[in-house]
Amino acid sequence: MSTTALQGLPPVIGRETRLLVLGSFPSVASLQARQYYAHPRNHFWPLLSALWGVDLVGMPYRARLAEVKRRGLGIWDVYASCRREGSLDSAIEAGVPNDLAGLRRRAPKLEAVAHNGGESARAMAVTRTLGVEVMRLPSTSPANASWSFERKLAAWREAFAAHGLA
Repeated sequence: MSTTALQGLPPVIGRETRLLVLGSFPSVASLQARQYYAHPRNHFWPLLSALWGVDLVGMPYRARLAEVKRRGLGIWDVYASCRREGSLDSAIEAGVPNDLAGLRRRAPKLEAVAHNGGESARAMAVTRTLGVEVMRLPSTSPANASWSFERKLAAWREAFAAHGLA
C-alpha cells in the first residue's frame, strides 16, 4: 500500500447547482489528467452526453465543466484524500472526507445528492443531514460491468429528470 496520501480534485459546484453527483475518489487516470471521470471506459461523460443530447466526450474538459454547471449539475467526491494502490474503491485506505456538511453554503439551491456507486453511498448518513433528497445511482466505473450502459442510462435519466436536469 502506498504511504503517500493522494489528493482529490476540487469540486465542480456553483451557486446554481441543484443536483450533485458524488463519487468516491478519482481513479488513477483522473488524477493523472486532473479531470473527473477521465478513464476512457468510464460511462460518466457518455451518460451525460446521452441524457443531454450534447457530445460532452468530444468537448475540451473546461467546456464540459461549463456545460455541467450551466445545467445545474455539480461533481465532487466523498474523499478529499486517501491512500490507494490502483483505482478500485475497495483499495481506499485512510480516507479523509471532503466537507460534505458545507455543501449547502457552496450550493444554496441544492435539491439532491446522487451517490455514484457503493463506496460513495457509504457517506449517505452525512449527506442525509443536508435536508435534500439522497439517492444511490449505479456506478459509472468500468468495474461496474454487471450494469449495461442502457440500464445505467435509465437509472440516471430518472434521477436527473426528477430535478429538471434531463
